[in-house]
Amino acid sequence: MNIFPAIDLRNQKCVRLTKGDFSSEKIYNEDPIRQAEIFFENGFRYLHIVDLDGALAGEIKNLTIIENIIKKFKLKVQVGGGIRNTESIKRLVDVGADKIILGTAAIRDNDFFKKSCSKYSGTIALALDARSNKIAVSGWKDQTELNVFDYLEKVKNYGIARVIYTDIDKDGTGTGPNFEDTYKLADRFNIPFMISGGISSIADVNKIIKDNKKIEGVIIGKAIYENKINLLELGKINGKY
Repeated sequence: MNIFPAIDLRNQKCVRLTKGDFSSEKIYNEDPIRQAEIFFENGFRYLHIVDLDGALAGEIKNLTIIENIIKKFKLKVQVGGGIRNTESIKRLVDVGADKIILGTAAIRDNDFFKKSCSKYSGTIALALDARSNKIAVSGWKDQTELNVFDYLEKVKNYGIARVIYTDIDKDGTGTGPNFEDTYKLADRFNIPFMISGGISSIADVNKIIKDNKKIEGVIIGKAIYENKINLLELGKINGKY
C-alpha cells in the first residue's frame, strides 16, 4: 500500500477545505513547492495534487507549480482538478504526471472517459466523490443522483488505472474515512482502489493495512497539516510498503 500526502492548490497556495466547502478554506503553506519538498524529505515518493482553481474553472490553472514539483523531486504525482479535455491530459502527461485524475469529465462525458482510458493506458485514474454514495461533480458543488456502484458497473472494463473514492462528508473532518463503502467497492470491482477523505490518525492507516482489503493506497491531507499524524512516524510506515 502506498501513502499519498495531499497538496490542494488554490491561489498558488497549499490549502485544505472541509467537506469540499470553499468557504472553509485554510492556508497551510504559502509555498506548495516547499510543501512537496517536506514530503520528499520525509521519505514519501507519491503525491496527490488537486488544482482547486482548476476544478472551479473547468481547466488547469496551476500547471507551472505542478510541473515544478514534478521536475524538482522524484515523486510519482497524480493530478486532478479541472481536467476536462484531451489537451489538458496531454499537458500533464508532457510535464511528467504519473496519473491523471478524471472526475467531472468522466461522469459527464462517457465517450471522452472511455477514449482517454484507451489512449492513455495505465494513466487515467477515476475520482469518485460522493455523498451517501451519490456522485458529486464540478468541485463537489453539483450533486447528482448517480450511485457509485451503478456507475462503476458501467465503466469497469474501460481500463481505469485506479479509483480514488472520497466520501465528501468525511473529507477534512478528521473523523475517519468511510472504510465500509470503500472496502465494498474494492471487493466488487477488479480495479485498484484508494481511500480518501477523513483519515485522522496513524491508527486509521494501520487499520487499512491490517484489514488488507485490496486497497492500493491512501490519501492524507488535513491530518498531516494539523499534526494529528506525525510525518516521521507516517514515513516509517510508508517505508515498509
